[in-house]
Amino acid sequence: MARMGSKKHLKRLAAPAFWPILRKEYKWVVKPIPGPHPIERCLPLLIIVRDVLGYAETAREARRIIAEGKIKVDGKIRRNYKFPVGLMDVIEIVPTNEFFRLVPHPVKFMTLVRISEEEARFKLCRIENKTIVKGGHVQLNLHDGRNVLVKVRDPTNPVEDKYKTMGTLKLSIPEQEILEYIPFEKGKLAVTIGGRNVGRIGKILEIQQGIGRKRTLVTLEDLEGNKFQTTLDKIFIVGSDKPLVTLSEGVGG
Repeated sequence: MARMGSKKHLKRLAAPAFWPILRKEYKWVVKPIPGPHPIERCLPLLIIVRDVLGYAETAREARRIIAEGKIKVDGKIRRNYKFPVGLMDVIEIVPTNEFFRLVPHPVKFMTLVRISEEEARFKLCRIENKTIVKGGHVQLNLHDGRNVLVKVRDPTNPVEDKYKTMGTLKLSIPEQEILEYIPFEKGKLAVTIGGRNVGRIGKILEIQQGIGRKRTLVTLEDLEGNKFQTTLDKIFIVGSDKPLVTLSEGVGG
């Protein structure tokens, strides 16, 4: 991807390729603020409101809608039009009671899918790493910048620590309570979040361990019985027998 330029401004030609914007109509585009997702894997809230969902025709109209508190991300009102929305985030349009989730897509890289109010009460988060904090408790560091603390009664025998990296947590939002844990292992369903197979869903058949996530190969089988491979860093567990979230039927963009 091209250089992002200054810290506060972003030219349209340098924006991530999957952003649904016209590259040569105007020179500048809104640049996301530092947040839970990196710029190459997110969409600014303004672009979602204006260009994806079509609730506004201009940036000024979109900024007004957002500033009035009509948009929630993961159950919290976000008034900053530069807020970065990323993988598995839930968007709620308060006046119309509509709900959407940002998921991987084979063509668009990431897209919004319409979901029910019941599904909008939770999100899936991948465990990136774990740290031991004061008192011997375990802190789970997730893909969207969240940190979830797992209380341990006996640090010498942490039976509560059943969570492993690359596994997925089903979290309630905005309470952030753990509802379910799906480990990363053979037989689980996963969606590819990057590379040439982005957006493909399949069951994990084999894991060829390498040095680091980018050198570990994962073999999957999709719903049609076709096998494909990708690296571990591009794997996101979404369920055991069936996906826990809606992953198709994109809208807008």
